[in-house]
Amino acid sequence: MRVDEYLEHDAVGLAGLIRDGQVGAADVLDAAVARCEQVNPLLNAVVRPMYDEARRRAARPLSGPLAGVPFLLKDLFHDYAGVPTSAGCRALRDVPAPRHAEVVRRWLDAGLVPFGKTNLPEFGAKGVTEPEVFGPARNPWNPGHTPGGSSGGSAAAVAAGVVPAASANDGGGSIRIPAACCGLFGLKPGRGRVPFGPGRGEPMHGAAVNGAVTRTVRDGAALLDAVAGPEPVSPFPIAPPERPYAEEVGRAPGRLRIGFTDRSPLATPVHPEAVAAVRSAAALLEELGHDVEEAEPDLDGRRLTEDFLTLWYGSMAALVDGIKAETGCGDGGFEPDTLMLAAMGRAMSAADYVRGADRWNTHTAALSDFHARYDLLLTPAIAGPPVAIGRLDPPRWLRAAERLLVRTGTERVVTATGLVTEEAVTNLTATPFTLTANLTGTPAMSVPLHWTEKGLPLGAQFIAAAGGESMLFRLAAQLEEARPWSHRRPGAVPFPRHEAAEESPAAG
Repeated sequence: MRVDEYLEHDAVGLAGLIRDGQVGAADVLDAAVARCEQVNPLLNAVVRPMYDEARRRAARPLSGPLAGVPFLLKDLFHDYAGVPTSAGCRALRDVPAPRHAEVVRRWLDAGLVPFGKTNLPEFGAKGVTEPEVFGPARNPWNPGHTPGGSSGGSAAAVAAGVVPAASANDGGGSIRIPAACCGLFGLKPGRGRVPFGPGRGEPMHGAAVNGAVTRTVRDGAALLDAVAGPEPVSPFPIAPPERPYAEEVGRAPGRLRIGFTDRSPLATPVHPEAVAAVRSAAALLEELGHDVEEAEPDLDGRRLTEDFLTLWYGSMAALVDGIKAETGCGDGGFEPDTLMLAAMGRAMSAADYVRGADRWNTHTAALSDFHARYDLLLTPAIAGPPVAIGRLDPPRWLRAAERLLVRTGTERVVTATGLVTEEAVTNLTATPFTLTANLTGTPAMSVPLHWTEKGLPLGAQFIAAAGGESMLFRLAAQLEEARPWSHRRPGAVPFPRHEAAEESPAAG
């Protein structure tokens, strides 16, 4: 299979070709590897090739709905036995995983052929992908800009045509943010929909979930069908969908009640392009017959963000301390930012953590009240166009504090608690809209309906009530038909000239 032929198909389409005998899985893999070798030197999206493992797998008979389709795994939580899962961390770079993660096992059972691990910020802790250990991943629409994070390597690879779909996970927006930055479809499943085992039940009390980024909606549905459902360690199994998600694609969504807002939950500025993305989506929804009006949940965005950070600090402290105990590494195995977050977690009391977790119910109740009146909430996925590489680096004073932290130990950071939180909140002003769905455990998606005047994608986010994945897929498919996007090609990476594609399109 030639690379130009490979680029014409999504995952479902490639699976059909392989199933019908029109092309072999090994030939499709060769095309994917060739595409990776062509664009990865620029994008730095794939940080650990798995070509030998993939070629051995592609040479065997494969079964499943996506048999033979090349795939990439995010290098966080998506363990592949015998291959290190670095989590973007120097201390874990060469530590092989002892077994497959359950979600990876299910992707393998579906017939996918993973051939690499993708770039991410250390422990997925940022909305950009710029780890010290691997260097920054770059956006194929403009390599000077971020592909978002934390699933930025996956998103950059999909947007550049290395694979039609790649694995991702989302603890604060890490599926939706890179999807929004790279012109892709990204759905964050609700709490309990996709397993996280076998080594853990629900990280971050269910705020973190597994999923994927894709070019097409039907690929997103097929991938969720492949992995959805509980496992033995799932603490809170939820009811299965009425029918497979793939059958929702193309099914009429009905007349939906949709409330939209372009105001930041943090009361911080929102770029005019993000406002335009939401207003344009709202107008399209009205054209499609939906009831659309300005409305937003009665949420305290600042309080919600601080409660999320409390969880994040505690999680980082537990993670760093656990890795140190298991590997024997010191502070040098981690980035200064990570050590600072971990120190913040140690500075909290158990009572602080429990009080923050208890307030989650308040935020969930507020969103539930909103969904009693509206089927969906529409917001920008991000507060402005994808930022330039390095734009969200910590300021010099914080870097100096981090260096002091590394030299003197974590306990002395306690006095800087307020300053660190303010800086964290400042960085979150670029991505203030995604935390709500994580903290409340509701499904949400980013849909690529807008490109800026400079040719950068900027997605629109839809948040559903608990169990609303099916509704999201129905609406996403309707929007994809009304305003197609999968034919768009980023102009910063080479694509065959004879393809009918748009390069760096203007806002649509």
